[in-house]
Amino acid sequence: MIIYIHGFGGSGEGYKAKAFRNYFQSHNISFLAPSLSYIPELAINTLEELIANFKDVKFIGSSLGGYYALYLARKFCTKAIVINPALYPYERLKSALGYACNFYDESHFEWKKEHLEMLKLFDCHQVSNQTLFLLQKGDELLDYQDVYKKFQNPQVFLEEGGSHSYEGIESKFELIKSFLLD
Repeated sequence: MIIYIHGFGGSGEGYKAKAFRNYFQSHNISFLAPSLSYIPELAINTLEELIANFKDVKFIGSSLGGYYALYLARKFCTKAIVINPALYPYERLKSALGYACNFYDESHFEWKKEHLEMLKLFDCHQVSNQTLFLLQKGDELLDYQDVYKKFQNPQVFLEEGGSHSYEGIESKFELIKSFLLD
């Protein structure tokens, strides 16, 4: 089972989630992209409940979802692809305090300091060779160099240009599939 974990204010019905779902389903590979709570502890609890139902789980996480994927991959000793991950969301998401917007359905939610504190519980300081980072230098929200600063010898696929949403993700589907399933 491959579980896609969306980013802050995202959805399991967002563009990347749908693209991954279509790709993996067309290859008869089990895939889930749940819409998660904006409350970090609830998001992790939901993911852990899903994991308990499957024998072999792998993760794809984008932005904040990449942060969660790092934590879960380490906890469950499994593979993860992390796409332009938010490595310090408890710092970066301070600017979102107050009312934030879900980018998929435009609903609003209240992002609080206690949510930032919850994020610290899931910080990961080591990664194994079971984790592959997909980074684009043009990410306008996060510094790709943070991966090299935080982790020793990370496996990285780095591209020039791009953006935080990771432009051209479809061109990486075969790489992602072979990394997760080989």
